[in-house]
Amino acid sequence: MGNTLHSSISPAEFPQVSETVLLPGREAKTAPLPEKLHPRLSEHLRTLGISRLWTHQRLCWEAAGNGSGFIVTTSTASGKSLAFNLPVLDTLLHEPMSRALYLYPTKALAQDQIRHLEPLAGDEVRPAIYDGDTPPEARRLARDRSRILLTNPDMLHVGILPHHELWGDFFLNLRWVVVDEAHTYRGVFGSHVANVLRRLRRVADFYGADPSFALTSATIQNPEEHAANLTGLALQPIMEDGAPSGRRKVILWQSPLMDERLNLRRSTTPEAALLLAHLVENGARVICFTKSRRQAELIYQAATAELEDRGSPSADRLSPYRAGYTPEQRRDIENRLFQGELCAVVTTNALELGIDVGVLDAAITVGYPGTIASLRQQWGRAGRGTDDSLGVFIAGNDALEQFFIRNPRALLERSVETATTDYTNPFIHKEHLAAAAYELPLVAEDRAFFGEGLEETAGALAAEGRLCAGEGTWFISGQEYPAAGISLRSSSPDQFTIVESDSGDIVGTQEAETAFMFLHPGAVYLHAGDSYLVEGLDLEGRIAPVRRFYDNYYTRPRKEVETEILSRKMVEDMGPFRLSLGTISVATTVVAFQKKQVGSDESLGIQELDLPTQYFHTEGLWFTLPLDLLPVDPEDGFTPDATELARLPGAVHAVEHALIALLPLRAMCDRWDIGGMSTAYHHQTEMPTIFVYDAHPGGVGIARKGFSQFAEWLEDARKLVDRCPCSEGCPSCIQSPKCGNWNEPLDKELALDLLGANAMLNS
Repeated sequence: MGNTLHSSISPAEFPQVSETVLLPGREAKTAPLPEKLHPRLSEHLRTLGISRLWTHQRLCWEAAGNGSGFIVTTSTASGKSLAFNLPVLDTLLHEPMSRALYLYPTKALAQDQIRHLEPLAGDEVRPAIYDGDTPPEARRLARDRSRILLTNPDMLHVGILPHHELWGDFFLNLRWVVVDEAHTYRGVFGSHVANVLRRLRRVADFYGADPSFALTSATIQNPEEHAANLTGLALQPIMEDGAPSGRRKVILWQSPLMDERLNLRRSTTPEAALLLAHLVENGARVICFTKSRRQAELIYQAATAELEDRGSPSADRLSPYRAGYTPEQRRDIENRLFQGELCAVVTTNALELGIDVGVLDAAITVGYPGTIASLRQQWGRAGRGTDDSLGVFIAGNDALEQFFIRNPRALLERSVETATTDYTNPFIHKEHLAAAAYELPLVAEDRAFFGEGLEETAGALAAEGRLCAGEGTWFISGQEYPAAGISLRSSSPDQFTIVESDSGDIVGTQEAETAFMFLHPGAVYLHAGDSYLVEGLDLEGRIAPVRRFYDNYYTRPRKEVETEILSRKMVEDMGPFRLSLGTISVATTVVAFQKKQVGSDESLGIQELDLPTQYFHTEGLWFTLPLDLLPVDPEDGFTPDATELARLPGAVHAVEHALIALLPLRAMCDRWDIGGMSTAYHHQTEMPTIFVYDAHPGGVGIARKGFSQFAEWLEDARKLVDRCPCSEGCPSCIQSPKCGNWNEPLDKELALDLLGANAMLNS
């Protein structure tokens, strides 16, 4: 497509185009194949047409040759798989008994990778997939015969480590562990996986093995730190990208304003469908990313209808792609896209990771995907090698998306986020220590894997009756293995199970700490794009019965939040603010819910609830705002003006919302991973105070990242509020879709005055 594609969308034709930037391409940097490469592997590379390596692939080879594990963080489609396959396969060819374990975040990615691995591995190395879809007989053969096992953290956690006695030969000969797409292991999930990898290292050590680790990742700000947090090992970072890339035209697309008074914009769904149809009609091969299954289906339907109306012969060459399809359906769509039968696919982030879908011309991202790293990963799916490509970001009403539209450099030039994990999260770590004790009795020397707090946590488990304590040793109490009760995607073992009433099928689970917000009686619960009505809540049985829901309204809970400061870890004076980081207790009471019409947001009524208060401990930051930031009373000249004082609750509430909206720029997280509370008077600080905390029990490092970058974070919040054209606050600046007080009260003008005090931080 080249220049034709780059010129097909212009502000003259589409007024929605708010910014256009042409990013330059990159020349290839190559290196010769290693001289010591096993002859059979050299032959396989020649058969595949590979005569030289990209420089980062050679650097990975050299790191492995020096006895070092590594983490490689280069762009999409830069050959990261070959970067780890070369040293792994070379080891396996030189050592006929050696084994390797490949971990992928999704089963689909493992299926895709084995297709590319088999031609390179040849007959000498037998790779096999071992996951929940693998038949029992095939599992046994994979365990006994396969020299490269492709699996996922969930299967390693619950299917392999607790039964390691069946895997003795595999662990005895384990030489390499590969963790692909390591940036996906962050937050709660990453904190769990970090514990699973430590359990893996401990079991391997029991059999006398000390495998090397190779990690791949999209570009992140802290690859070396993230690798150490995940594995407990010091790995060499490889960040030089030697792969070539074509030019990329980036377009920021602003949905049209539909209600000027409320500053509400047209839905991103018809905007994406319009753009997708235009690109397809102009001969482009396109991938369109959405944030939900439902939106993927709607954009596909609308784009197909648009092409049919235009009489386009390409109307039947589009397809949706999402979780929920059978593996066979997904493979069929992938193959048709790869072979050029399809000219466009509309997908969730299921295709964001490294599944090879061939050469595409354009990538559309509908709404912010959560991180800069993910956005660049999605744009990177279009354009391979030196091919030019198009990347489009379609913004909706969301505050962060509007921040990017008004501050395009913040999107296009910002460094990627820091990946946050905390394997020591007490709610997560303790459960994995119990799982580890089942696998092998815990001893004091296991501090090498689990850290200095091992004995204290093991003692706590013994006090609960879950472990039996000996002389410096802790044994599991009971017969059932604890791993079966640990969800890798929840920080709390206390969960509600969501069950469909008619069929009895399990829809999903929800942490008990947040269950009342999403599963209160009468709530409309969204799961994977489907809607359910919560019929009740069994507090003792921890069950939420639901039924499919087809009405045209949604629900918003109202909650009351109180915070208690339990301890301070760090305190800093930042201009007029006193900033603290520490452990807090959060008490949440869901008191009512509101029904709102889809589309118009008209209130259909409010219903009160009678639910108990829920408590959890987490890590948070808080800062106090001195009253002398407010205008003074004109009569006495020194006390705060009474009118301004009455506005203070709305102002601190608005500042809280703006900060929460932008914290995902600092840490790889979603707005829903963050909690907040603001008050004009807190009983402990005795001052106006704003709290921002990790919404997961124990914390996973999100608030800590906000603490370390407080001044820059506050300045971004000021820009967000200041540059929004609304007069009183809107969804594009200080209104939050997750506000438990239904965005009441909010005071944009006074919030700007408070945020303006940020200038004092640099004085």
